[in-house]
Amino acid sequence: MKHKNAAARQRKHQIVKGDRVKVIRGNDRDVEGTVLQVLTDEDRVVVEGVNMRKRHQRPSQANPDGGIVTFEAPIHISNVMLVDPASGEASRVRVRLEEDGTKERIAVKSGNPIPKPQ
Repeated sequence: MKHKNAAARQRKHQIVKGDRVKVIRGNDRDVEGTVLQVLTDEDRVVVEGVNMRKRHQRPSQANPDGGIVTFEAPIHISNVMLVDPASGEASRVRVRLEEDGTKERIAVKSGNPIPKPQ
């Protein structure tokens, strides 16, 4: 949902494209997948294999046969949690500021750092 003053209320999220996340609410609960896209203006993420939708498309030059297309629809970012690569469990995330000024994501459950994907 876009707001009138979206730039003023834009939040920073700890989830970025390529992260491994676990769905914690909704029809696809307990499913793990990779983040394909982060929609920061709408506070939503597109996760691989989660929230699959079907759309009927009429024939066009790009798709001459038309038919039914299956795609991943976005879900709210509050419904996913980052997966700690060391333990394999979903965990809340904190940010730790290093001495050299860089930020590092830390899993709350285990205390392990979560590297940003390449």
